[in-house]
Amino acid sequence: MEYFGYLAAIVMGMVLGAIGGGGSILTVPILVYMFGQDASLATGYSLLIVGLTATYGAIGYYRQGLIEVKASLIFAVPSIIAVYLTRAYLMPAIPEVIVSSPFLLEKDLLIMVSFALLMLLSAYMMLTKNTSQSRQQSKHHNPLYIVLEGMVVGVVTGMLGAGGGFLIIPALVLLMGMEMRKAVGASLLIISLKSLIGFTGDLQAGVSLDWSLIGKLIIFTIFGMWLGTRMASKVNSTMLQKGFGIFTLFIAIFILVKEII
Repeated sequence: MEYFGYLAAIVMGMVLGAIGGGGSILTVPILVYMFGQDASLATGYSLLIVGLTATYGAIGYYRQGLIEVKASLIFAVPSIIAVYLTRAYLMPAIPEVIVSSPFLLEKDLLIMVSFALLMLLSAYMMLTKNTSQSRQQSKHHNPLYIVLEGMVVGVVTGMLGAGGGFLIIPALVLLMGMEMRKAVGASLLIISLKSLIGFTGDLQAGVSLDWSLIGKLIIFTIFGMWLGTRMASKVNSTMLQKGFGIFTLFIAIFILVKEII
């Protein structure tokens, strides 16, 4: 099963590198179902793995002049604050058993079901939104919407360990009028910053880490990222987005069936 996990890590990196989001949502299911990690611990591992992988991708896009740093930071700052506070204070405060009667609701179950619902939302957006054709160069961008979007993505990242690229890119394109290729680069930069800074909240909370597993997954994911960034200019990003949306839909259904039934 571990071999499939490493293969899935490569796929995750490829998608993250090609379309700037979506791939990182696979990290927690990979860790939970293929490497036997607890869901709450897996979300922390995911932040580090996704953060370092996105950093590698962001460097490549920056060298190509495809990252608008100032615009990226406007979105990133509230997101970073939200993800750090979520990891350092909110997640440790959630009890392992949330409800014991009349039914049992444990923390790990809540995380995985919430994750599956997030994946369904991700699949819906990937299958119905064509961000490469829906860019709107509006002259008036409401900064409040951008800040609120950043905070929401930060809380989602903090609780579920997902990079949130599928939420970031539409916001950058539609709210900030950013070109698609630049939005991909900005998304990687934002994911990198908020994931790594959010992970420091885990360190502050005293989370123990399996560095051997993390190191292997980072290597395979970065290799996938290397492939993905080269695919970005050769493969139709819309086709890749739709294909990954279908794959994400099946994974979400699998998680819901496994956890609830």
